[in-house]
Amino acid sequence: MLGVGSIIERPTPEISRSTYRKTVLNNGIRIVTESVPGVRSLSIGVVVECGSAHETAEEAGLAHLCEHLVFQGTSTRDGLKIARQIDDAGGRVGGFTTRDYTCYSATVVSDYCFHALDLLGDILLNPTFPEDCLERERRVAMCEIGEGSDDPSRRVHDMARGIAWRGHPLGRLVAGEASGVARYTREDLIYFFHKHYTPNRVIIAAAGDLDHDDFVSQARDAFWRMLGDGFPPIVPDAEFSSGVEFAEAPLAQTYFCLSLPAPAYQDAERYSTHLLNRMLGGNVSSRLFRRLREDAGLVYGVHSEYLAYRNGGMLSIEGSTQPDMFEQTIEELLAETRRLLGGEAPADLDEWWRARTQVRAEHLLSSEDSATRMMRLATQESYFGRWMPAEEVLEEISAVEADGVDKTARRVFPAQPAAAFAAAGRSPLPDGRLEQMLAHFLRSSPARIVFSPNSPS
Repeated sequence: MLGVGSIIERPTPEISRSTYRKTVLNNGIRIVTESVPGVRSLSIGVVVECGSAHETAEEAGLAHLCEHLVFQGTSTRDGLKIARQIDDAGGRVGGFTTRDYTCYSATVVSDYCFHALDLLGDILLNPTFPEDCLERERRVAMCEIGEGSDDPSRRVHDMARGIAWRGHPLGRLVAGEASGVARYTREDLIYFFHKHYTPNRVIIAAAGDLDHDDFVSQARDAFWRMLGDGFPPIVPDAEFSSGVEFAEAPLAQTYFCLSLPAPAYQDAERYSTHLLNRMLGGNVSSRLFRRLREDAGLVYGVHSEYLAYRNGGMLSIEGSTQPDMFEQTIEELLAETRRLLGGEAPADLDEWWRARTQVRAEHLLSSEDSATRMMRLATQESYFGRWMPAEEVLEEISAVEADGVDKTARRVFPAQPAAAFAAAGRSPLPDGRLEQMLAHFLRSSPARIVFSPNSPS
């Protein structure tokens, strides 16, 4: 029988046989591919290093709106023809916007490689931003913003993010605010698009059934006309602020989110932070789940998540509870979080081993999906400028020792920590109680905590 210290860790043969290559086109577009044996699928992603973090306050939501509009028509295809060509490929084509980049992706049978590249090249080189489609997509984007506001779990997350990164682009909604989206013109979109969509900020990544040289040749045919140079605005590192916001709402549950500062995406402590997150609230054996759900019966679910970007990171803890149990739930949550992060009850060897095993297994399992591997190629190129083989990532995870997790906890929760807390629903708490609870958690004075005008205090 294997003991804790004798677990066998070895690379998966299929991962070892994959082949990575990189080519830079004459116009500056970077192409990175990974040939995966034994599959027929091919995932392609065109990543533009332009996200909501690159917007000014007056441009909030433009990156997201551009992503919507490029699918609505080009100089050779209208929106219906684009949709039908997507369906004809028998795969998946779409886009999404993040804070650090925008991605346009396609997953198809490898026979349709050029079919997908030609379509992606057309929508990114020849979008016409039709005026009638702008009005429609503006309404769609505003519906998306409204859905986020109506979803209490998303709402408290966005509230906490706004408190923590007050005044910084990372604190804003990716989709922007409805008031801003309502006033953007076609000219605003065209100017933003041509300013940011330049070849030196484009990465084409592909993983699956491919030959690199053939793929590069087809990508060159589809994208050679993309020209120009563009330089993203300098985005400062995000400073983390403390504060509380409570939004009264007629909900059966009271939803909450506690956010703490964490390392940025490229930080050397990112792997130990992933392990720390697992121990705190990343699974059903985590400390918060055991204490709040299994021991006290205060919540149906509670979880934590590590969110990392180029200019900042966040450890976010979310859940919901009955209004009459809200105070006790938050007291228990803050106490257990401080026990782990504050060093009162640091991670033990069993917790460390389980967390490390789970993170390794998750990385291995997700490596079987070509779309995941494609996104790893793209993000590794964007953030690090190089490929990081699965074996290297697994070795980095395995190299994290228990004391390394404790050091990361001290960094997340130093002597003068910061925390952002948001909640939505009904609360029986008296005025001033939330600030007292957070101040006690931070070992701070209530006067140092910033409160939103929506706070009950």
